[in-house]
Amino acid sequence: MKRRVVVTGVGLVTPIGIGKEEFWKNLIAGKSGIGLITQFDTEGFDAKIAGEVKDFDFANYGDKKEAKRMDRVTQFAVAAAKMAVDDSKLNIAEIDAVRAGVCVGSGIGGIHTFLDQSLKYGEKGPSRISPFFIPMEIPNMPAGQISIALGFKGPNTAIVTACATGTNCIGDALRTIQYGDADIMIAGGTEAAISPVAVAGFDNMKALSRNNEEPEKASCPFDKKRNGFVMGEGAGVVVLEELEHAKARGAYIYAELIGFGMNADAYHITAPDPSGEMPAACMLQAIKDAGVTPDDVDYVNAHGTSTHRNDLNETLACKKIFGKHAYEVAISSNKSMTGHLLGAAGGVEAIATVMTIANSIIPPTINYEDVDVEEGLDLDYVPNVARKAEVNVAISNNFGFGGHNASIVFKKYKE
Repeated sequence: MKRRVVVTGVGLVTPIGIGKEEFWKNLIAGKSGIGLITQFDTEGFDAKIAGEVKDFDFANYGDKKEAKRMDRVTQFAVAAAKMAVDDSKLNIAEIDAVRAGVCVGSGIGGIHTFLDQSLKYGEKGPSRISPFFIPMEIPNMPAGQISIALGFKGPNTAIVTACATGTNCIGDALRTIQYGDADIMIAGGTEAAISPVAVAGFDNMKALSRNNEEPEKASCPFDKKRNGFVMGEGAGVVVLEELEHAKARGAYIYAELIGFGMNADAYHITAPDPSGEMPAACMLQAIKDAGVTPDDVDYVNAHGTSTHRNDLNETLACKKIFGKHAYEVAISSNKSMTGHLLGAAGGVEAIATVMTIANSIIPPTINYEDVDVEEGLDLDYVPNVARKAEVNVAISNNFGFGGHNASIVFKKYKE
């Protein structure tokens, strides 16, 4: 019999706030974190906007000497993990470290380090490449550095499934605890890819919004004028615990994690299958794994990227599995405010989902003004204003390049 798993701590580094209090306050207020890029000169770029993390200082979470040996993507992850552990009030000295693990991934990894060292190689040759280049760049290092920082000696993995990374990591951590390989897991995603090469790459494939004149309105999921996603950065990490372990130490429980589904479109390297069939199957798999029915779902935290095809396909998927109930389910996209955090999206949005359940407030989809009647985007996307509502069962979706689909289901905790 599978063991029950609950969320007892959350840690966040996002464009709308660092830490759960600032993040949640701005999320339900509908505050956009998107603006003109400040991390590099955007002269010659068509897309000049992103959701950047402001006022982040790793010195608040670790030694400055350590920071010099970490890419920004790893700094975000370690900071979020430490926040999550503090939030959970977990006493690391009292736990069995071998029963505590980490599953935190990144879609892209240490691209700032990669670019910096590549330029250095071109200018000065191989002898000037840093000996820390590889451990700073590889995408498993956020998970590795978290385990070192916390002393967690249990299962340690880093799943990479593009924009589904964070959700896949949380789902895998769920299974790790359910089947007895750990009692505690740090899980989620991290990303710090706002760099000239990454922005140019996404923009040249016509994936990014170029609404540079109104950055705060550029990300408009499900709206008729949606024209591309806005890159974001950050990290979202949860503490998952086996229920009896959490209860024994009197932990606060945000929500219970009850289901996980994953599959593939097997269709195209970047474009989703226009039928919406496999995202629907993924959601249904997660719902069945959770032991609930589609009619039990109150809220969908959507992938909702503000790209034309994704928002349409996710709407189609909801209609396929929910039927008439699709018009009763509240659906919203955090990306309207944070931008698309790529590999970190699933972690941040999972936290938004459990806080929705815990606080009985559904965050809005901001910038929703024009209903796309022609294509049938006519569901309840919680437009522009947060909504008070009792949420007992919620699902969080993330879909990635390569056709990766992942969904997780949370419910309000009850004895």
